[in-house]
Amino acid sequence: MKNITSLVLISSLALTTTACSTMNQTTSSAETSASTQDESMKGNPFLTKSTLQYLAPEFDKINDAHFKPAFDYGLEIQRAEYQAIANSTQAPTFENTVLAIENSGEVLKRALTVFYNLSSSNTNPTIQKLEEEYAPIFASHSDLLYLNDKIWQRLKKISPEGLDSESKRLLEYYTQNFQIAGADLSAEKKQELKAVNAELATLSTQYSNKLLDARKQGALYITDVKELDGLSGDQLAAAASDAKAAGHTSGYLLALQNTTQQPLLQNLNVRSTREKLFKASWTRAEKGDQADTRSLLEKEALLRFKKAKLMGKSSFAEWKLQDQMAGSPDKAISLLAQLATPAVATAKRERDEIQALIDQQKGGFKLAPWDWNYYAEQVRKAKYDLDENEIKPYFEVQTVLEKGVFFAAEKFYGITFKKRTDLPVYHPDVVVYEVFDHDGTSMALYYLDFYTRSNKGGGAWMSNFVEQSHLLKQKPVIVNVFNYQKPAEGKPSLISYDDVTTMFHEFGHTLHGLFANQQYVSLSGTATPRDFVEFPSQINEFFALEPAVLKNYALHVDTKEPMPQTLVDKIKNASSFNQGYSTTELVSAASIDMGWHSVKDESEFKPTLEFEKEVLQKFGFTLSEVPPRYHSPYFAHIFGGGYSAGYYAYMWADVLNASAWDYISTHGGMTRENGERFRKYILSVGNSTDLNTAFKAYTGKDPDIKPLLKNKGFIK
Repeated sequence: MKNITSLVLISSLALTTTACSTMNQTTSSAETSASTQDESMKGNPFLTKSTLQYLAPEFDKINDAHFKPAFDYGLEIQRAEYQAIANSTQAPTFENTVLAIENSGEVLKRALTVFYNLSSSNTNPTIQKLEEEYAPIFASHSDLLYLNDKIWQRLKKISPEGLDSESKRLLEYYTQNFQIAGADLSAEKKQELKAVNAELATLSTQYSNKLLDARKQGALYITDVKELDGLSGDQLAAAASDAKAAGHTSGYLLALQNTTQQPLLQNLNVRSTREKLFKASWTRAEKGDQADTRSLLEKEALLRFKKAKLMGKSSFAEWKLQDQMAGSPDKAISLLAQLATPAVATAKRERDEIQALIDQQKGGFKLAPWDWNYYAEQVRKAKYDLDENEIKPYFEVQTVLEKGVFFAAEKFYGITFKKRTDLPVYHPDVVVYEVFDHDGTSMALYYLDFYTRSNKGGGAWMSNFVEQSHLLKQKPVIVNVFNYQKPAEGKPSLISYDDVTTMFHEFGHTLHGLFANQQYVSLSGTATPRDFVEFPSQINEFFALEPAVLKNYALHVDTKEPMPQTLVDKIKNASSFNQGYSTTELVSAASIDMGWHSVKDESEFKPTLEFEKEVLQKFGFTLSEVPPRYHSPYFAHIFGGGYSAGYYAYMWADVLNASAWDYISTHGGMTRENGERFRKYILSVGNSTDLNTAFKAYTGKDPDIKPLLKNKGFIK
C-alpha cells in the first residue's frame, strides 16, 4: 500500500523541500525569518537541508524534541508566504502564484515527512501526543491556503497559454484542488467547513492511535503450549520472545496483524485456539474500553457526510471521487458488483469443498471463519499436493529481496542496488540501499524496515522521505515498511509465499517513486489518484512467479538448492486456489467503505456493527464463513488513512494490472524493451498527464476486466 495518510496531509499543505530561484520575493522573506529564528530552533536539524546524500534524513541528529518547534516555526514561515502571495500587488502569474504555493513551506515539509513516517513505523507516546495536538492545526493550516479567497481569485486569472505541458497540468491541479476543497463556498460556509476539517483531522488521528493500542492489547496470550499444537519450533520461539517483550515471565503471545484473518490460523491444530485468535482479531477494537474505536469512526462518517453536503454533493463518495480515475461512486460500485458475483459464487463452492473435508474427517461441526484457512490449507495440499510448510524454507527474507525483487528489477528495468551501512537509520532493523540506473548513474536511496514491532502500524507500505523533482534537483529517498515476524535470534527469517508477493507489491510502489520524472513535487511519482497508485505495485507481483526470477531467489535456506520444478508447478497450479474467498473478503471490505461513504441521508447511519451488517447484506455478502478483510472498528485504511471512499482502488488497479500484464505477456514477456515501455508510459509520468490516456497509450486500448476474471479462475 502507498502510505496515503502522510502524503495527503503534506500534499494538502502544498509543501516542497526547497525554494525556486524565480520566487525571489517569497524566498527572501522566508530566508530573513530563518536568519532570525528564536532560541527554540537553534541546532534543530529541520531548519536546514540535510547534508546527507540526496537530502536523506539525519536520523542520528533528530529526536522527538525537535518536532514541536519545527512545526511551530514552519507553520509561521508558511503563513507568511501565503500572506505574501495573497497580498501581492503584482498581476497574478504562474511564477508568482502557482510556483509560490508549490515552493512554500520548506522547514515544515522536512519535519512533517520524517514525523509521519515515524508515527506509522516507530511511534511512541510523545509522537502520538504531538500527532493528536497538531492534527487540527495542520487541517486549519491547509484551509488557510485552499479557502483563501484572495489566492483563489489570483489563481483563476492565470492563463495556461504559453506554459509547457507539465506547468499547465500543475495549474489544473491546483485549480481543481481549490475547487474540491471549497474555494467557491460563501464565507459563512467556509467557516463551517474549517471547523469540520479540524475535527475530522483530530478524529482520524485519535482513531489511529486507539487502533495501535487495540492491536497491541488484543494479542492472544497462551500459557499452555499444548494449545499451540501445529506451530513450528521457530514460530513458538518467536511467540515466546514476544511474550517476554510484552512483560510476561513465561508463555506465548500471538501478536495481531491488521487484517481480520491471522497467518497462524492455518497452522493451529486446536480449534478452540483458532477461535480465540480469530475473535481476538475481530473484537480488538470493540470491547468498550479505551481502545474501542466505534464512537470515533461513527463521528468521522457523519462529519464526512456533512462535509459533502456543505460542498453541494449528495454523498462523501461523490465528493471524494471527483479527481479519481473512476470519477464517480457509480463506476466504482459497478466494478465491485462485477467482481462480487463470481467471487461469492466461487467462495460458496470452496466452502462446500472445505465442509466436505471436515465431514470426511468426522469433525462434527459447521465451518466457521476461524476454520477456513486451516482447512483450506489441507484442501490445497490434497488438490495440489502443496504444503505451505514445504515451500516456506525456500523464502528467506534477504534472499527474496536481493535475488528476487532486485533481480527482477534489474532484468526488466536495468537498475542495480548496493547496500549502504554509512547512513543513519531510525531503528536498528532498518537497512539502506543505493539504487543505480541502467547506465550506472546513481538515482535514489532505498530504506527497508522488515519486522513487526508493538509501536509500528500494521500492514505494509511505501513512503518517500524525499520526493523527486527536476526543478528542485532532488532525487527520491524511499522507504518500504513491512510487518514480518522477526525470527528468534540466530534463526533465519522465513516468510510465506503471500509475504513474498507483498514484498514484490510494495517494491512496485518503490519503482513508481524511483522512476519519477517530473519538474514539480506535487505531480511527481506516486502523487497520483488512489485508483492508479496501486497499479504499479500490483503488476509487480507477477514477477514473483516469473520462471527466471523464481529460480534465482527460491533457494532452500539450508541446502541453498533451488526449488524443485515439481514444487514450482504446484505453486503455479494452485495460483487460482481460494480466489473466491480472497476476492470476497477484499470486495466486501471495499463495499463496507463505499457503504459508509455513500450515505445520502443522515438517518441512514446506525451503530457501527449494525450498519456494517446491513451494508454487507445490501451488497450480497451473506456468506458468514467469509468475513471482510477489514472490520469497520479496525479498518485503518478508511478511518485512519487516506483511502476513505477509495478502498475500491485496489480492485480498480487490479483491472489495470491484469490488462497491462496481458499486454506484456503477448509482447515478449520479461524483456528490457517491455520494461522501458512500462517505465516510459506508466512509471515515469506521475500525475503530469491524464492517466486513463496514459494507460491507453501504453496498451493501445482501454482496460478490460476479462483478464482479471481469467487470472482469478472465475472465467475460462
